[in-house]
Amino acid sequence: MGKSTSRDWTQIYAIYGMDQWQTLIFLLCQAILFSILSVLYLLYFDTICLFFERLLSFAAVPSGSARFAAGFTGSVTALSALCLFFAAANFFYSSVPLHYDMAERIVSAVNDWSSVKLALDLGCCGHGILLNAVATQLKKEGSSGRVVGLDRSKRTTLSTLRSAKMEGVGEYVTCREGDARRLPFADNCFDVVVSGVFVHTVGKEYGHRTAEAAAERMRAVGELVRVLKPGGIAVVWDLLHVPEYVRRLQELKMEDIRVSERVTAFMVSSHIVSFRKPSQHVHGPAEVRLDWRLC
Repeated sequence: MGKSTSRDWTQIYAIYGMDQWQTLIFLLCQAILFSILSVLYLLYFDTICLFFERLLSFAAVPSGSARFAAGFTGSVTALSALCLFFAAANFFYSSVPLHYDMAERIVSAVNDWSSVKLALDLGCCGHGILLNAVATQLKKEGSSGRVVGLDRSKRTTLSTLRSAKMEGVGEYVTCREGDARRLPFADNCFDVVVSGVFVHTVGKEYGHRTAEAAAERMRAVGELVRVLKPGGIAVVWDLLHVPEYVRRLQELKMEDIRVSERVTAFMVSSHIVSFRKPSQHVHGPAEVRLDWRLC
């Protein structure tokens, strides 16, 4: 489990909070509602059976069908309550403890942090859980390197900087606003690029299953490769679309492409994919980018 075994996950939650808590509340409210309905089915089962008998009296159905219909409906209601409670628990676990554990796994996928001078966390979701894990590793190594977190929201970047200070790694962290499809960094800028459950959100305005959204995600993957130094390592943890990323990385001639075992996160399949950019890699004509002193 990594570093998370030496820290109480409630302490981690106190530092990072939880993204999309509205979703958790919605799931819990639905679960409680279905639980109440299940209890009512048990308490008033005979009355509900009479209701179904009257409802089915106009149809030529075998005797006992009303009781079966009532029992089946009650069973579905109870199972729905259990599924919703499980979904809420998985969402809560994925948001904090699992996210923290996966951040440790992403960091451990890079063998040598002592030579890393500049790293990028693409998306820096989760109020900087992964970003701070990278910064903590740099601090352990006594490195003079820094990690840059890029996010679309200024509010998120401010929250990330606060959590970095709470973790004691504020001097290793810098945040920038930007779009993953047009990264405001020069070519071959970063020794390491990491990302946690972010790339699948790129292009979501087009819908997750559309060709337009897939094209936008591939643009983000291409940008990730562009800013990575030749010989640099990238590690991406994401949901749903990892096979797309692997195909794109193969097209871009990346090396040592590895995909982890399946991990259930936010009720869907997730994987970590890591790769290395070839030491001699030509990406194509350079594009004009915003100037930035760290690159």
